[in-house]
Amino acid sequence: MSAVPPLNPRLAGVRSSPVRDLLALTGLDDVISFAGGLPAGELFDVDGLRAAYDRALSGPAARRNLQYAATEGHPRLRELVAERLTRRGLPTGADDLLVTTGSQQALTLLTTALLSPGAVVAVEEPSYLAALQSFTLAGAELVGVASDDDGAVPESVEEVFRTRRPTVLYLVPNFANPTGRTLTLPRRRRIAELAAEHGVWIVEDDPYGELRYAGSAVPALAAQPAAAQSVLHLGSFSKIGAPGLRLGWARLPRAVRPAVVVAKQAADLQTSTVDQAAVAEYLAVTDLDAHVVGVVAAYRARRDAMLAALAAELPAGSSWTRPDGGMFTWVRLPDDRGSTDTAALLPAALREGVAFVPGAAFFAGAPDRATLRLSFTTHSPERTADGVARLGRALRLL
Repeated sequence: MSAVPPLNPRLAGVRSSPVRDLLALTGLDDVISFAGGLPAGELFDVDGLRAAYDRALSGPAARRNLQYAATEGHPRLRELVAERLTRRGLPTGADDLLVTTGSQQALTLLTTALLSPGAVVAVEEPSYLAALQSFTLAGAELVGVASDDDGAVPESVEEVFRTRRPTVLYLVPNFANPTGRTLTLPRRRRIAELAAEHGVWIVEDDPYGELRYAGSAVPALAAQPAAAQSVLHLGSFSKIGAPGLRLGWARLPRAVRPAVVVAKQAADLQTSTVDQAAVAEYLAVTDLDAHVVGVVAAYRARRDAMLAALAAELPAGSSWTRPDGGMFTWVRLPDDRGSTDTAALLPAALREGVAFVPGAAFFAGAPDRATLRLSFTTHSPERTADGVARLGRALRLL
């Protein structure tokens, strides 16, 4: 047999996502999965999107919408997204935006444009797993930044900036994945100042920002004057529209825009023309704000059901976040002896018919193994309560 050429050795350091590994369970009727951050499919505006695709594939524009197009994205779609961001307090022009195949691709493109092998990336601990994968695959060194109930701690950010000189700071400031925490406005201001002072790019990943159930919206990091030219702001239709569209965007400072466009050209030339055209048609005639209001009302009830069930089912000494929005709560089980490991709990939970993501995978450094992530958006309040009851049974059987 001939020798097989080696794979890229960087892949050896990239862990498979337990979220993706558990995704197959979402189709099993006997398993209640809190593992994937899945929007509720019954809330998708199927009729509105079907009509938008029909318009995109009708009339003189139909053939153009099936053709190759500009890498930067559909002009009308970029205009509509820019208008929406501006209404939300982040002044944006169409030329500031690059349409991407989901915001996950935007992360990959920024990694290509900004990072060389060995570059340091600072991440809030714990952090979004797929971002950790992307940075690791690029050969970057990950350095954790401490966080608490108010998000990333500025003093820890300053220490990492001073001692490790990272190229990028990655944050999910609104209803973070996996913790559900929100970075407060004073901390946003201070972190923006620190990034400008130390010459660090901030990647502000904001897929959940419109899913707010309590409190008032907090201005984006990209809206902070101190960091106006150093924040790369990412957004997505996955959580307010449908993830199957695979449409996102990156709002880019002028200095980095050409490099990211070239990275996208090398990756896929462009995001699907017809999907962009259909979403532009959809946004032009649909009151998306009203749709989001309905989604938020449904998710608020599901969040409340999960929090109530956790209080009833988890053992004394457990703690969890109470997110003001988003899709996740972060649970920590009692760990008096330092031996609690939620990865060991998962098989017992699966036998009871419930799935979650053990927390260790979300850490760049030493993990807190007593933690787990639960997503509350996929199931009805009743099924959510049933799922948490199953989790409680699994805990009692250990």
